[in-house]
Amino acid sequence: MTDNELLLSLSNMLDEKLKPIQLTQENEIIPRLQNIENCYTSTYNRYSKGINQLNTIQTDVDILKKVVTEHSEKLQKIS
Repeated sequence: MTDNELLLSLSNMLDEKLKPIQLTQENEIIPRLQNIENCYTSTYNRYSKGINQLNTIQTDVDILKKVVTEHSEKLQKIS
């Protein structure tokens, strides 16, 4: 058997051994990874929007605190 024939035979054997692994990756692992990625991405987007809303709420609360403090001081002066 020549070197080329031996290499071809080894290549074919490897192809046969790897085919089930490749099919498992294509049919099971990759779709699951895509599902995990989609869940992660949607969760990230939700949290990202929530953080923006939280920052807006915090700003509003800070403004309200300031206004209430000012109004309380004015009411104290009046009474």
